[in-house]
Amino acid sequence: MDLFCTCVLYLSIFYVSLCLVYLVRKRKSGHGTDLNLPPGKLGYWPIIRETLDFVMTSRGGTPEKFVRDRTSMYSPEVFRTSLLGVGNDVAVFCGASGNKFLFSSENKYITSWWPRSMVIAKFPTEAVDNSSKETGSTKMRNFILEFLKPESLQSYIPVMDSMAREHLEADWAPYKEVRAFSLSKKYTFATSCRLLMSIQNPTHVARLSHPFSLVTAGIMSLPINFPGTAFNKAIQGGKNIREELLSIIRRRKKEIMENEDMAAKDLLSRMLLTKDENGRAMKETEIGNTIMGKLIASQDTTSTAIAFVVNYLAEYPHIYEQVLKEQMEISRSKGPDELLNWEDIQKMRYSWMVACETMRLSPPARGSFREAVTDFTYSGYTIPKGWKTHWTVYSTHKDARYFPDPEKFDPSRFQGSGPAPFTFVPFGGGPRMCPGKEYARVQILVFMHNVVTKFRWKKANPSEKIIYSPNTTPASDLPIRIEPHTQAKDSM
Repeated sequence: MDLFCTCVLYLSIFYVSLCLVYLVRKRKSGHGTDLNLPPGKLGYWPIIRETLDFVMTSRGGTPEKFVRDRTSMYSPEVFRTSLLGVGNDVAVFCGASGNKFLFSSENKYITSWWPRSMVIAKFPTEAVDNSSKETGSTKMRNFILEFLKPESLQSYIPVMDSMAREHLEADWAPYKEVRAFSLSKKYTFATSCRLLMSIQNPTHVARLSHPFSLVTAGIMSLPINFPGTAFNKAIQGGKNIREELLSIIRRRKKEIMENEDMAAKDLLSRMLLTKDENGRAMKETEIGNTIMGKLIASQDTTSTAIAFVVNYLAEYPHIYEQVLKEQMEISRSKGPDELLNWEDIQKMRYSWMVACETMRLSPPARGSFREAVTDFTYSGYTIPKGWKTHWTVYSTHKDARYFPDPEKFDPSRFQGSGPAPFTFVPFGGGPRMCPGKEYARVQILVFMHNVVTKFRWKKANPSEKIIYSPNTTPASDLPIRIEPHTQAKDSM
C-alpha cells in the first residue's frame, strides 16, 4: 500500500508540473482575443487536452469519428483542438480543399513539424532545443529522391522478389496458419535492411527490429517519460537504435577508407561517399537519422499496407481471383527461376487498384503535422503564427462526397483518372509528398505477386477487430489459414 501511495504521489507531482509548464508556455505564446480563430475546444485536461478522445475513437476502430464529430459541431473546413501534449493549438484542415491548401502552402504559410513523440529516435545533436522540428534538409530530400528514382528502383525489384520468395518459403510454407501482420513487418524490415545497409544476417536484422518496434509503438503517444509508458519504451528503443546504427556507420566508413574504390552498393555507402561543394562528408548523425527514418517507415507503413491487402483478399474471394488471374499471366510469361522486372510491375494495374482501395479503407498512416510560420487566413478564420496544423486521411477517405458508399471495398474507384485530386492521400501531397511512394508501390506489388501465386488463404478469425494505435492494426495479428495452390481445394 505504501508503494502504491508513493507512486500516486509521484504521478500527481509529475502531472501538476506538466500542467504548470503548459500554462506558462501558453501565457507566453498567447495571441490577442480579437482574432477570428477556428471554432473548437481544447479539452478539459491540461497537457492531455483532447488526446483521450482522439485515442479512444482510434482504439474503438473509428478514427474518422474524431474528425466527423468536430466538423459537424464546428466547421466542415477547419476546426481547433489540441493533441498529443504538443502544448499548442492545432488547426485540423478537412476535405479536399483543406488538403490542397496545406500541400501547396509549404514554406509560404507553414513548415514541417512533428510532435516530440515522433522524433524520439533521432540523434540528439540533430534536435537540440528543437526536438519538434524536422531536421531533414532539402539537400537530403533530393539525395533520397535520387536513391528512389525509377532507375534505382528497377535494380531493387529482383532483390525484393527473391527475398519475398525466400520469406514465403521459410516463414509461410511450413505452416497451416500464420500471423500475416507480424510476418509482413518481418519481410519489409528485412528488405529495407538489405537495400539500405546490405545487412542480410537474420540475427542482425532481428536485433535491429525489436527496438524499432518500440519506437513505432510510441511514435504518436503522449510525451510522458515515465517507466512503463509507450513514450518511455520508445526512448529506450531509440537509444539502442542510435548505438547500433553508429556502430554500423563507423564500420562501413572504415571499410570505405580501406578501399577507396568501393562501389556505392546501398544508401549507406552512397551517403558516406557523398561530399558537398567544399569537400566535406555528411555527418554520421545526419546519415543515421536518414537511415532511421527509412527503417521506421518500412517497419510500419508499407508492412501495414501489405498485411491489409492480405486481409481484404481473404474477405473478397472474387477480387482475389482477379488479382490471381493478372499475376498468373505475368508468371506464365517468365521462366521458372526468372525474377520480376520493371516491365512486370507496370502490368500489375488491377493489383495496384486493389492496393489503393486497401490504403483508402485502412490507411497505413493517418496524416501529418505542420507549423504556421506566419499568421494566415483560411476559410475566414485566422491561423496564428506558431499554431500547429494537421491534415488527416480521415477527412476524405471515408467521405461519401468523394467516395460514394465509402465503406464498400471497390477497386474500380481507381480506374481511369481515379479519385478527385487531394481526396486520396495515403502518401500526402505537394512538395512534402512521401518520397518513398514508388518504393512502397513496388514492394507491395512484388509481395502480392508472390503470395497470390503461391497460396490461397482464409481468415482464421473473421470477426477480428481493427484498432488504430496510432496506425491501422489487426487486434489479433491477422491470423490466416493458408494452403499452397498445388493442394488448394476449389471450395477455398
